[in-house]
Parts: sequence; structure tokens; C-alpha cells
Amino acid sequence: MTSKPQAYGPFIATRQPLSRRHFLRSSGIALALPFLDVMRPAFSRAASSGSALAPDAKPRRFFAINNNLGLIPRNFFPEGSEKDYKPSEYLQLLQEHRKDFTVFSGVSYPNVDGGHPAEVCFITAAPHPGSGSFRNTISLDQFMAERIGMLTRFPSITLAVNTRAKSLSCTGTGVAIPPEDKASEVFKQLFLQGSAAEVEATVQRLEAGRSVLDTVASQAKRLGQSLSAHDRERMDQYFTSVRDLESRLKASEGWERKPKPKVDAAVPVDPTSPAAYMEKVKSMYDLARLAFQTDSTRNVTLMLDSVATPVVEGIAETSITETYHNLSHHGKSDDKLTQLKALDLGHMKLLAKMFGEFKSASEGEESLLDRTMIYYGSNFGDSNQHTCFNMPALLAGGGFKHGQQLGFDREHNRNYNLCNLFVSMIQRMGIDADKFAGSTGTMRGLEMT
Repeated sequence: MTSKPQAYGPFIATRQPLSRRHFLRSSGIALALPFLDVMRPAFSRAASSGSALAPDAKPRRFFAINNNLGLIPRNFFPEGSEKDYKPSEYLQLLQEHRKDFTVFSGVSYPNVDGGHPAEVCFITAAPHPGSGSFRNTISLDQFMAERIGMLTRFPSITLAVNTRAKSLSCTGTGVAIPPEDKASEVFKQLFLQGSAAEVEATVQRLEAGRSVLDTVASQAKRLGQSLSAHDRERMDQYFTSVRDLESRLKASEGWERKPKPKVDAAVPVDPTSPAAYMEKVKSMYDLARLAFQTDSTRNVTLMLDSVATPVVEGIAETSITETYHNLSHHGKSDDKLTQLKALDLGHMKLLAKMFGEFKSASEGEESLLDRTMIYYGSNFGDSNQHTCFNMPALLAGGGFKHGQQLGFDREHNRNYNLCNLFVSMIQRMGIDADKFAGSTGTMRGLEMT
């Protein structure tokens, strides 16, 4: 049976589109709303006793990471097939964890094209992002959060490096959720407890928010008589959105009164320069791990905006002289390829370190990596040619049988449907669903433990 996501309308459609966050900020109740914008739980869905979604069940988690300029293909994809594959130069850096991940080749999303615009489809797989009529769809993390998000303080967290405008997460109506780009601010919201007076003040603001929503809904309802059929439909979506936000505000009141978890870690220091790119990536990886370890959330997405990254600093092996974007469009220049390779290797080293830290964190008889699906890849198969097929992708942890390459035909029109991986991950989360985006089933060759 397929679980259908609820419809959400996060924008009010009058003469000027007005985001819910903007309206509430203007009403003086913005506190905690940056995270509320990523909360999409279906509060009416009760977790059945003993199921994977029950509050006392061992949690499973999802972490999606998109490097939006990809990797040099010939250095990433391995030779051979299944468990006997020969690791590529990049994958050699991950071999300590070979049994903990699966690498895919010859995969892509059906009808996702358009070069750079495809970055927003990394976990939505919405078709034709480069077209003028493009409209995105719900992202995988939000699909999951609608069903299990009520089990944690934050149903999902949307992060980014070097951008506050682009994220991987989209609501049920395909509207992008603004990301958090400062690790320190997210850390504070996750782990720093306010005083009793501050907590009560926050609760009062949340309660006031529900009153404001009542007023807004009442005012908007009076417009109904003069609206066209299309606008009435959008207003219906808006009222659904209001009811949903009211439910989330009420749930947030309960979480505000619960003590936040304590962690043995200092508030991260945010680099001031976007050139400290790798340092920022590492901070976000650490933040995601802490959020999962404390079960503060079970869904995290991370957009690594390499396009907006200047000349990267801190690469010891090679002197980087050009912006990340210029290097990715290398035109087969040896000098640019050398620099780009150094950046790619930097990513692989950080990924290997993160895998190790997730493995070192125990959860009973398993590790945090055993309980967390880490999906890493890019919207670009080859950024130099702006292609969106034969995408680099790997999946680590999460309770699957790994240690293999799942290789498919690498020809453009024969790439295997990567949306099927989404269905496998949804089911691994314990969610009863058999379709997502353009899927045709589960991922062939990927088995659960």
C-alpha cells in the first residue's frame, strides 16, 4: 500500500506571494520558526505499537548530501562489478569502510535534465528542472518526515554550505525550504537550553502565533467571494497549510518544555570566509552526527554549494588558484583538472572521516552508521559537459548489505532508474510505501540486512 503525502501550501496567494515565515516574522512571532519551516509531520498518523515507527522502536535515519558540481567521473567510478570491483582512485580513500557502502554507476533520474537547475531535484527527481514551467515536488526527507517527524524534536533539518538560497528540501507543494548555513546557530537550537523564563516566553509566542493564524485565516476567508476558481483552489491549499502549522505550533509547545539533550561538544565556530569550504563541510557533518546521536531528528539534508564557492583555501596538496565553478568546467585543462582532483580528494577524505565517526558511535549492539542511511552524490554526471546522467552516487550504512558496486549500463538513454533507491530507503525507514517520484520498484541488487 502506498502512503499518500498530505498537501501543504506554504505560500498565501494574494496579489503578492507572501511566505508564511515572512508573515509570522512581521507579526512578531518568528522565534523557532526557521526550524518549524522544515517540520512536516503528519500528526494525525499514529504509529502502531511494535512497528518501526513506534516511539520506543530503534530509530533509523536519513542523511542526504549533494555536491552540486559533482566529481571527475573517471576518478570516481570503479572497475568490475558487485563485490569484486576494483576501487577507483577516489574510492580507494574509502576502502577502510568498503563493507559499509554501495557505489552505483550507470544511474540517473528519469527526465531530470537542465544542468545546474537539476541541483534542486537531487532528492525530488522532479522532471525537466530547466524548463520554464518547472515546478518541484516533495523531497524525500520531507516525505519521510511527514510520517515519522512527530517522534523527534525536529522532524527534519535542512543545512547548506555557502548558500542560504538553495536547499535539497521541498515541501509537499514543491516549495524550497530555506536552509540553515551557520552550524553554530543550529547547534544552539539543538542543544542550548534557555532559562525557564525564556522557555515560557517562547511558548507564549507560539501560542500567540496560533492566534495570529486564526486572524489571518479569518481575513483571508472574506476574500473568497471575489476569487476565481483557481485562486479559491490556492486558498484551500493555504487553509490546509494554516491548519498544519497550527498543529506544529502546538507540538512545538510540548517540545519547548522538554529539556534539550546535552552533548560533550563546544559550539562550533563558523568560518567567516566562504573560501574555508572544507572546514564548513566538516562542521556540518559533525552537526548531523550529533543531531542523530541525540535523536533530535531523523532527517538531515545538506546542500554543498560548490557553485557559490570562491577559490578554496586550506588544500595542502595543491595550490588552488581558480574558483570551484571554473575548475569544474575545466575544458580538459591539465592544470584545472589537477586542482579539481585535489578538491574531489578533499571531499573523499571528509567522507571517510565521517563514516569512521558514525561507526565509532554505538547504539546498543549496532553503530550509528548501521542505523543511518548516508546518501552522497551529485546532480551532475559530468559538470564539464553539464550532463545529468551516469551520476556519481553511493549509499553508506542504514542496514543494507553493502561492500559492492551496483553497475548498470552507462549509456545516456539506458541509465538505471535511481528513483528506485528512494523507495528502498523509504522502506528501510519502516514506512509503508512502494513508490516515490518516477520509481518503478525498489533498487535492484540492494538488499536489507
